[in-house]
Amino acid sequence: MPEKNIMNSIGGSVERAVKGEYSIDVKAILTEAWQLTLKSRMSINLALFLVLIFGMIVSFIASSFFGGIEEVFQDAQAEGSQALQLINVIVTMAVWPFIAGIEMMGVYHAVNKPTNFKMVLSFLHRGSWVALCALLTSILISIGFQLLIIPGVLLAVMLSLTIPLVVEKKLTPVQAIILSVKALRFKVMPLLGIYLVLSMSLIALIVPIILLVESSLAPIAIMVFLFGLSYLAPWYYNVKGVLYREIFGVFSDENTPALDLTNPTNKDAGQNGSDDTFSA
Repeated sequence: MPEKNIMNSIGGSVERAVKGEYSIDVKAILTEAWQLTLKSRMSINLALFLVLIFGMIVSFIASSFFGGIEEVFQDAQAEGSQALQLINVIVTMAVWPFIAGIEMMGVYHAVNKPTNFKMVLSFLHRGSWVALCALLTSILISIGFQLLIIPGVLLAVMLSLTIPLVVEKKLTPVQAIILSVKALRFKVMPLLGIYLVLSMSLIALIVPIILLVESSLAPIAIMVFLFGLSYLAPWYYNVKGVLYREIFGVFSDENTPALDLTNPTNKDAGQNGSDDTFSA
């Protein structure tokens, strides 16, 4: 007889999330995500590298229609130029369907599932919705920052989990935005604390480059930055994965092998995590 798939719900739920019936322990979430990062950062780093290369190619191609990158930046300084804004929209629409795979790596890690850098291709069937959601959230956040800095920061926090909702819960962009705001508004301060720690960590990596940019130690500062970023970037996505699990919950196929976080020889980049084993 064929093996029957058993779906279990891990973590919170949408029903409890919209009522604010969940808790966020800042230290516990950061600690768990860090432990996940120590065991599973390679797949995310490889995926980020591929997306970065793809984004650069898209930027180069898009800018070539406006006379090249240098011409675009020169025009950006001129009043009324919209070439740079248009290129940003194009790049956002192009890369976010792939970044969605990286966001889901964090969700997979949060429920002890294996990942592979090829997961950047695993959710392209939701690519149009992801791209639209990314565009809408970026517009809303930009409007918030233009009005006042604080509304922009609050919107950035409350909209930070919209992409996994579009992918894992299969919501439309508008549904994901509304649900994310409804749920995350209850825990804005703890969420701000978490993202503040991540932001301060990034600043700590950038400061040495700023201080040493004109000295002979600049290459060392850059190397330290890249090394630190190889931990910080996966940590960021794993934090979001743990938050998503705790707030909205994740449906997981019980038959999918778990990621062994106790085995120091585990290499998640060599495991097959491309299949979408999650469903709404």
